[in-house]
Amino acid sequence: MAFTTENLRTSIVRIKDRIGPIGDEMNALDGRLGDGDLGVTLVNGFRNMSEATEAMPEDLGMALFHAAKAMTAVSGSSFGTLMATALMAAGKNVKGQKEVEWVEVAQLLQSAQDAMIARGGAKLGDKTVLDSLAAIIAEVRDEDSPDALLNKAASAAREARDSFKDKPNKIGRARVYADKSIGLEDPGMAAIVRLLEALHP
Repeated sequence: MAFTTENLRTSIVRIKDRIGPIGDEMNALDGRLGDGDLGVTLVNGFRNMSEATEAMPEDLGMALFHAAKAMTAVSGSSFGTLMATALMAAGKNVKGQKEVEWVEVAQLLQSAQDAMIARGGAKLGDKTVLDSLAAIIAEVRDEDSPDALLNKAASAAREARDSFKDKPNKIGRARVYADKSIGLEDPGMAAIVRLLEALHP
């Protein structure tokens, strides 16, 4: 068993079907530290990616490019841009391949994280989605079971979100709130938790 375009399609549709309450929650959370549009970005982005799934080719890299293009088409937000950047980076790594072993997912996430750092200018420790990815990568490295990988990723994301809650945001609009951001979940980190939870059957 390996990760294929069909897995990508299924994941996108599953999240799209469950994104409504998540979107409302993320809008409220983001409104305390930013523009309050994170939920809108997620809802519109996954709806658009879902509509693009039927046209996704079996080439996994190209399928990820399709997903990135669909996200970019509906979102001008920083989170949407970073998601598209991550999908593009992962796609470049597997272009021409129809499947990727689950044990290689950590490597794809690493390439996505590297691209997001280069694009967004944030660094590890700034209390952003990058810290969630770092925790997930460390936890799922060498994991070859999709179910265990998802469970470990969700657990790592929750731990990262909680461990940074009492730290200040150091970049983006949330940065202007400085110490007021202490005690609040970072919206992007919270979103990663909810999206991973939504992937459970």
